[in-house]
Amino acid sequence: MRILGISAFYHDSAAAMIEDGRIIAAAQEERFTRKKHDAAFPANAIGYCLSAGETDMAGVDHVVFYDKPFLKFERLLETYLATSPRGFRSFRMAMPLWIKEKLFQKRLLRRELGKIAGSKEWLGSLLFTEHHLAHAASAFFPSPFPSAAVLTMDGVGEWCTTSVGHGRGNDLQILKEIRFPHSLGLLYSAFTYYTGFKVNSGEYKVMGLAPYGRPQFAQKILDHLIDLKEDGSFRLDQRYFDYCAGLTMTSPAFHQLFGAEPRKPESPLTRREMDLAASIQAVTEEVVLKLARFCRQETGERHLCLAGGVALNCVANGKLLKNRIFDDIWIQPAAGDAGGAVGAALAAWHGYLGSTRIVDGQDRMAGAYLGPAFEQCEIERRLSATGAVYATLDDEALISRTVDALVDDKAVGWMQGRMEFGPRALGGRSILGDPRSPTMQKTLNLKVKYRESFRPFAPSVRREDVAEWFDIDSDSPYMLLVAEVLDRRKLPLGPSEAGLFGIDRLNVPRSEIPAVTHVDYSARVQTVHHDTNPRYWELLSAFKQRTGCPVLVNTSFNVRGEPIVCTPEDAFHCFMGTEIECLVVGNCFLRKEDQPTHLRRDYKEQFELD
Repeated sequence: MRILGISAFYHDSAAAMIEDGRIIAAAQEERFTRKKHDAAFPANAIGYCLSAGETDMAGVDHVVFYDKPFLKFERLLETYLATSPRGFRSFRMAMPLWIKEKLFQKRLLRRELGKIAGSKEWLGSLLFTEHHLAHAASAFFPSPFPSAAVLTMDGVGEWCTTSVGHGRGNDLQILKEIRFPHSLGLLYSAFTYYTGFKVNSGEYKVMGLAPYGRPQFAQKILDHLIDLKEDGSFRLDQRYFDYCAGLTMTSPAFHQLFGAEPRKPESPLTRREMDLAASIQAVTEEVVLKLARFCRQETGERHLCLAGGVALNCVANGKLLKNRIFDDIWIQPAAGDAGGAVGAALAAWHGYLGSTRIVDGQDRMAGAYLGPAFEQCEIERRLSATGAVYATLDDEALISRTVDALVDDKAVGWMQGRMEFGPRALGGRSILGDPRSPTMQKTLNLKVKYRESFRPFAPSVRREDVAEWFDIDSDSPYMLLVAEVLDRRKLPLGPSEAGLFGIDRLNVPRSEIPAVTHVDYSARVQTVHHDTNPRYWELLSAFKQRTGCPVLVNTSFNVRGEPIVCTPEDAFHCFMGTEIECLVVGNCFLRKEDQPTHLRRDYKEQFELD
């Protein structure tokens, strides 16, 4: 039994294939089209999933879409009516697309699936699931827990913005909801917009900026913007927002409350933006902790599963784990809309078809390594076709040469095995560096990623070594938990260094691994497991043997505004367009100085800024 899940038409379109309940493939459309957050029908991702399942559309038993378009249309109409005539401009812009395509999404989906099937229209079983049920299913069903509380939080689905659910076996029930326009995701996005970053893209920048500031606006947010109750339920005062009726996130009342107009994108960051980021982050953490306590009380469960875009806030997740409200938490690695494709397929398998869930303590996302992989002969053929100069090495020599490059303080592009599903690179499509280097963080941001200097990098560490370096001793395979560097790994700050504020704190080494230690001593930890990524684990082991440090800098293999690389060609082009010094693809090892100069590219202006 094969089920194809689809997420599309808003942002981060994706497809996923399950076979007899097992997730065999999942990928975002952006990785194939090279268009960041591509919202188009995921034809390429579907093509990949079919290939991975060794089938075509004739072999698919059900296709499941992650949304119910009529419910979403109902919400839009009711919102526009409630805010008329102020919302007329937004209504006028949205309606033509809805009337032409989105309202008749079933017909559109059948037509697009028909193109893949080689016919005018695909006539198979087409199902629809509610948005937050898809999120909840993506969180609970792949988790290792036989039963768990389930919390989903995002901007908005059809009506729901936050849900509390309960999963037991193959049964998943949504118990409580918070509905639009009251949304924690949209509150965070309002501050993303106000601090000058792009909504649905720059929220993680706000999270990364927060430790540079102080939460001096947090009480103002709680006093005016959000009415937060002890059970985690909340309401937003719509006077301060414009997302219901207008074309922006915040209203003039919001700007008056905080004393200024929104920051212009790409303009210099000030202490004010840092304090705003710290404030909304603090409020978000408070809401998440209250919601989690309510989940525990409502369900009586000892385990919690998380999904929805807010679940990508790894700082809040780390606070949640540290507070021990639950014994353990599991977070869907593709927690945003892309993961809805997995959730939609699993919701149909367990809910619609009633299939029994097998629970054996294993994480069914398989490390999120669910995308395309390339055989060695295919890698060599593709690299040769680009004009690349490479050496093919055996496994031992490859690991040794890579460690040599890392110890020499070089940035290494690392493409191995299956591509990751979700927004994080997890050692399949990564740029690696030496975390002990005091200059690596700045070098990677400014010379390789071409992005803002304040943004932190994550450490990859072998699972068996994590508690020796960080204040955490649990699995964190998806880089979705933040923990502090252990006290004994920290470096003392001098009086002049301790008094620094904001970006001035950036270049002060504060631990034995400064390249992955944020200004508040935190780190977004990825634990690497031998069973899911043996080659990356072996690289970390070899680096530890050489240096005594089992940690590497791990950032996604792309530049700012570019999707993570998918193919050997993508990897080579990014390598040649940046100051990455070495590239490792499969067993091929490439040095920048060996490459023909005419193949150099300028990636600084290649992609639209995120």
